[in-house]
Amino acid sequence: MTLAIHWFRRDLRLCDNTALNAAAAAHTEILPVYILSSWTKKHSWTGAPRQQFLADCLASLDGELRKAGGRLILRQGDAVAELEKLARETGATAIYANRDPDPFGQAVEKQLHSAARRLGITLHLFKDAALHEQDEVLTGSAAPFRVFTPYSRAWAKLGKTSPGPTLARIRTPTHIASQPLPTLETWGLESDGTQRLEAGEKAASARLERFIEKSVFSYAENRDLPAVSGTSRISQDLRFGLLSIREVYARLQERLRSADKSGAHSLQIYINELCWREFYFQVLWNKPEVLEWEYSVAYRGLPWSHDEKSFQRWCEGTTGFPIVDAGMRELKQTGFMHNRVRMITAMFLTKDLHLDWRLGEKWFMQRLLDGEIASNNGGWQWSAGTGTDAAPYFRIQNPWTQGLRFDPAGAYIKKWVPELASTPAERLHKPPTPGLKLVPSYPLPMVDHAQERDIALTTYKRHLAKTRG
Repeated sequence: MTLAIHWFRRDLRLCDNTALNAAAAAHTEILPVYILSSWTKKHSWTGAPRQQFLADCLASLDGELRKAGGRLILRQGDAVAELEKLARETGATAIYANRDPDPFGQAVEKQLHSAARRLGITLHLFKDAALHEQDEVLTGSAAPFRVFTPYSRAWAKLGKTSPGPTLARIRTPTHIASQPLPTLETWGLESDGTQRLEAGEKAASARLERFIEKSVFSYAENRDLPAVSGTSRISQDLRFGLLSIREVYARLQERLRSADKSGAHSLQIYINELCWREFYFQVLWNKPEVLEWEYSVAYRGLPWSHDEKSFQRWCEGTTGFPIVDAGMRELKQTGFMHNRVRMITAMFLTKDLHLDWRLGEKWFMQRLLDGEIASNNGGWQWSAGTGTDAAPYFRIQNPWTQGLRFDPAGAYIKKWVPELASTPAERLHKPPTPGLKLVPSYPLPMVDHAQERDIALTTYKRHLAKTRG
């Protein structure tokens, strides 16, 4: 009889869990473990909404493990130290885990390798969060891709691993002590009123099923319309591993086989979004410095503003730009923001307010349930014009025309900015008459977009001339 530890990280499910299945196949007893972070105050890269979702996911995972005959063991503190203690305490002969795509997780894995050698046990790490990892999608000269389109072509040509089984039974030692399931108080946090999304792999599977059965064939048509339920809403499920990326891809391929031309087009566009996720993983794998610096060296040192009052108005959704404020309020109330609106709000922060993209990146990570460090960084750098793009700074979205194009009836705006509910839609998508508010309780636009656009273009051009000259 042998015992192995399975360390749950961002794979909070029993369905097609690569490392968990490998552990169950090789050992008679499994100790399923999750290590809670040790910080006890608000962390700069997460916040109450995401930690509440995590707590709910862990409660659901514990319930599923109990149905299978086991239970979830919780410890809190340094992950390597706690795993080392558990290995000594239980006599485990191996530790199994799925690899983390971000640099912080990778650093822990290196430390865990050293700990396993000290203990004389084996550490088994597996690919699970992505269809393709760091060195699998490379150029002809075996270098990482710098631009998405050629990456996506190479990614599409590679074979994809099929989903594995769902763990049905697990045998867990009964004498191992566990901490109670976490609450926000575990991390010194309090609820901020953000709506709670149903957590756990069953809820995630139901969200995927709804999308596959009802919305996937109209994804191309509806994905940019924030007032329409046209997206999958599984981003947080992929982030926490409530869904297997292999299962998602397999379900899409299954639908593709029976799709007509229009449906196939929508499916391919959605698959392309999964590819974007892995492209940003690759960027972070190969250039972890993007979490501190601009991806494009030429844009490092841009004279960003750090005006606190402007930043707070953006965070609160009181900029006087209806589509921007709708997005920021949706984020505050739900822990989610529609992807099109993420681009609009991010570009407004960086190109209209000229605020450092890192401020927005951190705010999104604190508020978003799906706070995926790689995608969030990639999206913010794309919007700021500093990321993986050939000629980025020319791209400056006009929030007025963006609202008109993607929310013409103002349904999304009126839902999240209720003081504008009676305002005619055409007035929501153009600057108001100078000095005349749309309604008394809604502020005037805090800036003139046309003027700020010119300032942004001039600033970028001057900086490039200086860095390249």
